[in-house]
Amino acid sequence: MGKSIVIIGAGIAGLSAGCYGRMNGYDTRVFELHDKPGGLCTAWKRKDYTVDGCIHWLVGTNPSSNFNRIWRELGALQGKEVVNHEVFIRFEGTGGRFFDLYTDVDRLERHMKELAPADTAIIEEMTGAIRAIGRVDMPLPKPREVSSPFDGLKMLPKMLPLMRPLMKYRKISLRAFAERFTDPLLHEAFTGIFDLPDFPLLAFLFTMAWLNNRDAGYPVGGSLEFSRAIEGRYLDLGGEISYSSAVEKILVEGGRAVGIRLSDGSEHRADIVISAADGHATIFDMLEGKYADDKIHRRYDSMPIFEPLVQVALGVASELRDEPQTVSFPLPSPIEIAGQKHERMQVINHRFDPVQMPEGKTVLITTFMTEYLYWEKLYDDRDRYKEEKKSIADAVVTAIEGRFPAVTGRIEMVDVATPITYKRYTNNWQGSFEGWLLTTTNMGESMIKGMDMTLPGLEGFYMIGQWVKPGGGLPPAAQSGREVIQIICHKDGRPFTTTE
Repeated sequence: MGKSIVIIGAGIAGLSAGCYGRMNGYDTRVFELHDKPGGLCTAWKRKDYTVDGCIHWLVGTNPSSNFNRIWRELGALQGKEVVNHEVFIRFEGTGGRFFDLYTDVDRLERHMKELAPADTAIIEEMTGAIRAIGRVDMPLPKPREVSSPFDGLKMLPKMLPLMRPLMKYRKISLRAFAERFTDPLLHEAFTGIFDLPDFPLLAFLFTMAWLNNRDAGYPVGGSLEFSRAIEGRYLDLGGEISYSSAVEKILVEGGRAVGIRLSDGSEHRADIVISAADGHATIFDMLEGKYADDKIHRRYDSMPIFEPLVQVALGVASELRDEPQTVSFPLPSPIEIAGQKHERMQVINHRFDPVQMPEGKTVLITTFMTEYLYWEKLYDDRDRYKEEKKSIADAVVTAIEGRFPAVTGRIEMVDVATPITYKRYTNNWQGSFEGWLLTTTNMGESMIKGMDMTLPGLEGFYMIGQWVKPGGGLPPAAQSGREVIQIICHKDGRPFTTTE
């Protein structure tokens, strides 16, 4: 018998750790709060429609890329069609002008020069950086806990082409870069497409490089099918999953994690405990804050997180095939949510996924960043909470009917998810959908070393997932599950092995 591992959470990180644990001979059991896998990588049915709550694009979809190896090992993409969009998003301005963010960098450069010939120099600088980054297929690094100086030296030649853009742009936000455009449409577009206060320019450049390399496509079937595929791989490897099993406490004896206690009072012992659950709940609830040092307290007190979302989905008896797959457009009048006025709306048309959509129909999804505490207080009065959801839905329907007249009279389903929805189903702190916000300050930490997977003074315990990977997302979650098993194998003096 191998060592036993208890894993908290059946999101992508937890399932990944379970898969790699089984590949390396560990007995693993996953305990999940919800009744299905995936965590935030999920979808749900409303009438005949599927509302997808996660994947819009996924790094690692190109079979020749290094990261695709992880998805092959996890069985995530085998047999799935991948859609690579020609346009990432259409950004509509005033006076009939619009900007298409093409995924092909050559086409993007031509389009931008046609729109703003006076900005040729800055356009060529941006597209040149995208090409330079795209020429490097990022190798899968070993976690620093098992890396040697020799490993770093081996990676250095592969990383050298990245040094110039990394050093030049590492402290520049996309908003700051957008200030260099003289054309008002491009200036507004690059300020609004990633509407985050300190979103790194490098993150945008990497995204565009992946898209250009057709390594950031959309797996047809969407989020829940993607999660189900990894769940199937884990079960085929002999792993166990217990659903509807909320973990209340991590058991500690003599400074070592020895198991968990569920909300029903049952205890489950193991040699190692891995939490792929919410970071705040893990540290301050399941472990009662006993292993949080000043560094961890400062992080949770002051480090920015992705603000929670209000998501509105409309099921429409029309495919809207002549419309962009994602479009951002100005609103004739602002929509107010939790005291914040929103001047624009971004809508995804899911017509590109025939597996999810009924024939001849589609789902339109829009999201708005919002304030968690507002919704937490509002939820105490369920009638007011429902009224607020309806008010937002009505405003969204009006705005969408104005932009897409063909949907008028054809809306068959309306679904509204709030930060409370995210909190109820995933227990994510403040309803955040992606953990720590990626900024120019922490991007280096995310790319180079990541956050600690262990807590001070606690043996036999690890944390994985978006709360140890700034910027969140599915690839870092899956990678963290792989890395934690590499670390455990190293400590146990056994080789780390994988299968596909």
